[in-house]
Amino acid sequence: MNWITNYVRPRINSIFSRREVPENLWHKCDECGTMLFHRELAENQNVCTQCDHHMAITPRERFMHLFDGGIFTEVAVPAPKDDPLHFRDQKKYPDRMKAAQKKTGEKEAMLVATGEIGRTPIVAAAQDFSFMGGSMGMYVGNAIIAAAQEAVKLKRPLILFSAAGGARMQEGILSLMQMPRTTVAVEMLKEANLPYIVVLTHPTTGGVTASYAMLGDVHISEPNALICFAGPRVIEQTIREKLPEGFQRAEYLLDHGMLDRVTKRTEMRDELITITRMLMNQPPAVKGDLPAPETVAAAEDSPTEEAAEK
Repeated sequence: MNWITNYVRPRINSIFSRREVPENLWHKCDECGTMLFHRELAENQNVCTQCDHHMAITPRERFMHLFDGGIFTEVAVPAPKDDPLHFRDQKKYPDRMKAAQKKTGEKEAMLVATGEIGRTPIVAAAQDFSFMGGSMGMYVGNAIIAAAQEAVKLKRPLILFSAAGGARMQEGILSLMQMPRTTVAVEMLKEANLPYIVVLTHPTTGGVTASYAMLGDVHISEPNALICFAGPRVIEQTIREKLPEGFQRAEYLLDHGMLDRVTKRTEMRDELITITRMLMNQPPAVKGDLPAPETVAAAEDSPTEEAAEK
C-alpha cells in the first residue's frame, strides 16, 4: 500500500463517480419554509403537506387532477390580432409574448377544455398566472366566449378557474373591452339555464374581478386567496386608514357574504362534482365509479340463504 493507492485512486474514483443531483428535486414552501420533495408536492396538487399553503399551479396540471383519469380535450380559441396597438415599454409586446410562451410552454394565459368529472360532462377554463400575470387580453376574452359557446352547444356547465392581475396594459382599451364581452358570454349560459361556477384562486384582481370572476352562480375560493379590484396598499393610501387583518382574503370575503365556499384544492374536485350534479338535477355521483347498490326493496325480495336451503 502506498500514497497513490490509498489516496489518489480513491479520490479519482470519487470525482468521476459523482452524480449530479438536479436542483429541482426539492421545493421550498413560501409560507413555512419546509423543503418538499417535488414528486410528493405534485401528487398533492402543489399544496404544502406541512402547512396547507396553496402554491401556484398551471391550468394543465390543474386539469390533470380535475378530469377523470386526467383526460380532457382542448377547445380551440380564435387567435386575436398580434400587437394591435404596437405597444412598447421596456420591451416590445411581441417580445414579451414570446418570452412568456417560452417560459410556460403555453400559447396564452387561458386554457379551455372539455371532459368529465365524476362521470359528469363539463367545460372548464383556467387562467395561468405565470403567463404575464394571467392578464386579461383579447385572447382571454375569446377563450371565455369559446368556452361559453361550447358549453351551450354541448349543454354542459362551465367551470372557470380565475387567476389574474387584471387587464393587460399592452392592449389598452381593447383589453378593457373584454369585460363587457365576457359578461355577454356569461349571459349566454344563463339564458341556456346552464350552471356557471367560478373558482377564484390566488390572486384574482382588477378587471377580472370586476367582470366574469364575480358573475357565477356559485363562487368558491381556495384558502387565503387574494380577491380584490384594487390592491390593499392602494386602498390604504386612498382612504388613509389601516385595513382589517386579512382584508380581501378568501376567508374574510366568505365571512362577509362575497363567497359561497372556501375549499382546499385537494378537496375541490369532489366539491365541484357535488355542486355540478346538484345544479344539473342529477343524482349524487357514486364513489369509486362503482355500480349503484341494489335498492332495499330489491334486497328484501331476493331469497335469503336460509330460504334457499329450505
